[in-house]
Amino acid sequence: MQANNIINPIKRSYSPDVLGDGFEQLTLAFPNDYEGEVKATLVRKQSEKQTPKAVLYIHGFNDYFFQAQMANRFNAEGYNFYALDLRKYGRSYMPHQKLNNVRSLMEYDEDITEALHHIKAEKNEEVILMGHSTGGLTVTYYAGRHLNSDLFHGVICNSPFYEFNLSVLERKIGVPILSFLSRYYPNQTISSGFSRLYGYSLHHDKYGEWNYSLVWKPHDIPDVTLSFIAAIHQAQNLVQNTITLNVPLLVLYSDKTISDKKWSDRFMTGDSVLNVNHIKHYANKIKGDVSTCEIKNGMHDLVLSQKTVREETYKRVFDWLDQHVNQESYQSEALASG
Repeated sequence: MQANNIINPIKRSYSPDVLGDGFEQLTLAFPNDYEGEVKATLVRKQSEKQTPKAVLYIHGFNDYFFQAQMANRFNAEGYNFYALDLRKYGRSYMPHQKLNNVRSLMEYDEDITEALHHIKAEKNEEVILMGHSTGGLTVTYYAGRHLNSDLFHGVICNSPFYEFNLSVLERKIGVPILSFLSRYYPNQTISSGFSRLYGYSLHHDKYGEWNYSLVWKPHDIPDVTLSFIAAIHQAQNLVQNTITLNVPLLVLYSDKTISDKKWSDRFMTGDSVLNVNHIKHYANKIKGDVSTCEIKNGMHDLVLSQKTVREETYKRVFDWLDQHVNQESYQSEALASG
């Protein structure tokens, strides 16, 4: 992104966020795209401890940031917490837009880079990119194309969308055909293929324990455009075949996939969206300092799993940060002072 597109953080101010409890939000505006006006929303909650460390969280598909308990956990561990509602999602969605619609995941580069500039301007010196599902794919894709950036220092992926959860025939033939057709029919829509049962496992009006907007994260997931399928396919190809990261990467995923067609309590004990074997396989193909971590009985969004499971997830995350990111920072500071 060109420097003249970056909003000067000094001239912008945060306003109270819909989550309350000390959460604030900042609107980031960008040049119009093929649908018109575009914006993203940066949400933050600062740690009560003075700290130079921060995390920037990127949500998944059919999603937005609402995981206040995750922000509070990072705050308690001495991290300032930031999250992006990407363009055409959640707080950033505008009526003239199709929800979730992009033609390349590189469109998110503007959102992420500008957010990172704001975070750095707020005196955060050690920044972790964290993404869930499609957000995990997005941050991996971003990190692999920004190898010389000084804006982030590690990546954490929570059940990243490294492959479509489809049959071999659908993955190897169907998805490439749809991606090719997107060149001629970018706005043609097809079913997203996701079941409403995952939403049922999360929302407190059904079987879950979480309260979030069913407007911004509906159970009945909207159809997606062919160009969106192509955008995912393009990013997955890079991650699956050629990507290298020069910052530490942690990839977390459940121990099992749930493919049931009818509701049962099994949905509370596994990933009902993605194939966990795909995640593990492609995470291990990424070149660099890569750690993988299987979480027993983890749901698709591991931090929304049952309490004992999400506590194990946080333990693994903070242990990894201490070993792979914080330790490097301490060594660098020692060398600089010595």
